[in-house]
Amino acid sequence: MIVATAVCPHPPLLMRELTGIQDAAADLRGVCVSAVSSLLSVPDLDVVVVVGGGDASGEGVSGGDPAHLYAARPRTEGERLLPLSLAVAHRLLGAVDHGVPVETATVAWDAPAGEIAVLGRTLARRAPRVGLLVMADGGTRWGVMAPGHLEGASVDVDRAVGEALAAGDARALLDVDPRQADEQRVGGRAALQVMAAAVAEGPVVPRPEPLYHDAPFGITYFVAVWSCDC
Repeated sequence: MIVATAVCPHPPLLMRELTGIQDAAADLRGVCVSAVSSLLSVPDLDVVVVVGGGDASGEGVSGGDPAHLYAARPRTEGERLLPLSLAVAHRLLGAVDHGVPVETATVAWDAPAGEIAVLGRTLARRAPRVGLLVMADGGTRWGVMAPGHLEGASVDVDRAVGEALAAGDARALLDVDPRQADEQRVGGRAALQVMAAAVAEGPVVPRPEPLYHDAPFGITYFVAVWSCDC
């Protein structure tokens, strides 16, 4: 059963060596570490499962750190790297002293509802007390340098996601339309819906703690913690 979740974004700038002297992401990184610390402080966790977007869905994902790719250094031939979502999660988990076993899973960026439901159910049943660390970015259209800044939208998916996270509303996350999310480049849609599907397996309505909702670099980032413990 899911007893707690934490949602964090996964921009490369959360990797400290990529931010330069000024460390433009220091505040965001601090909030993310706080959320992860809250997740790991839940009593008697059997496992923390990290779930983030990837090219394909899978469990037990492993590989090397891809930070060098974002520093314009080439990939070594045959090099197997983690998706950015899981690599940033690994950094955040490494910033908190803990002894909780960690497992990983990816969900395809364009995963349909059926695939999301199966993965959410699987993760919820992983152990009696499961914590989820969900790596999910929002839309990329909130500044003149953002890829989608000229794109209009009849439905603001970022606002809907932010309100759902602040309210602990798993149903509202599941109701996010994949097509609208894709049009607004909300990259974390599938990962957030896996969390919602997993939480919906349990008997408890989450108690939400929204920590961050902003677009400092033209991309929306959410940080939130849900407590689902009885």
